[in-house]
Amino acid sequence: MKTAEQPDHTTTDHRTTMVRDLLTDYAGWLLGCGATCIRLEKNLKRIAAAYGQDVEITISPHHVHLYIVDRHERTVFTSIATAKGATSFDTITRLSTLSWRIADTAIDITRARRMFDTIVNDRPRHTWAVAPLVALANASFCRLFGGDLQAMAIVFMATLAGYNLKLWLMSMHADLRLTFILCSFASAVIGASGYLFGLGDTPQIAIGTSILYLVPGVPFLNSFSDMLHRFYICSFGRLMDATVLTACLSIGLCAGMMVMGVGMF
Repeated sequence: MKTAEQPDHTTTDHRTTMVRDLLTDYAGWLLGCGATCIRLEKNLKRIAAAYGQDVEITISPHHVHLYIVDRHERTVFTSIATAKGATSFDTITRLSTLSWRIADTAIDITRARRMFDTIVNDRPRHTWAVAPLVALANASFCRLFGGDLQAMAIVFMATLAGYNLKLWLMSMHADLRLTFILCSFASAVIGASGYLFGLGDTPQIAIGTSILYLVPGVPFLNSFSDMLHRFYICSFGRLMDATVLTACLSIGLCAGMMVMGVGMF
């Protein structure tokens, strides 16, 4: 039984635990959604400072190691956050906005946790429109590289089929490298239909641009950003991931061209 002279630290300890849990979960989701290391570091330190904590982090391509120190009690806490979610610029933006709201308006940790849970549990809207828009964007690339209308139509269909195959394979939790090989193969086979049926004057552009939707641009850009900000370990890891995926889509493209008897095959 507590006496009047004994301070009750239950509420303080619970609040500190919630802050640490929020920092850990926040780091995992921000990394998994494709944020750069410098953004992750700044956002975490911004949130930690708002709640009287200091945090040092070590970032790898799939994990974040946090070393959290309470400024008042001088207690030390370490945790490892695992990357969660999938690449989403919308989620990154909303999580970054949350970090600024916490820092600028001193949001209570309970409310901050509710806002965080709302962001990460929010399901994407209008998912039905993503595949046609991706296909349209890839067809526009075809036109940009000099493709005619027939080539654009072929690229649109090749991208639509490959992207939907990618979504299905990812829902089945297939290996990402195998997914890239199969999707690029499917798109290349459809993209080569211009050669097979003599459609249009630029069939070579159609097959060349049919797999552009698979290029891992986010890992490449993040790798370059991490290198500039001296996060060399994470930069190298992301660069290797992007290089392997690029090799996989190249394997699928070459296999598709070989099957269809196109180009150097």
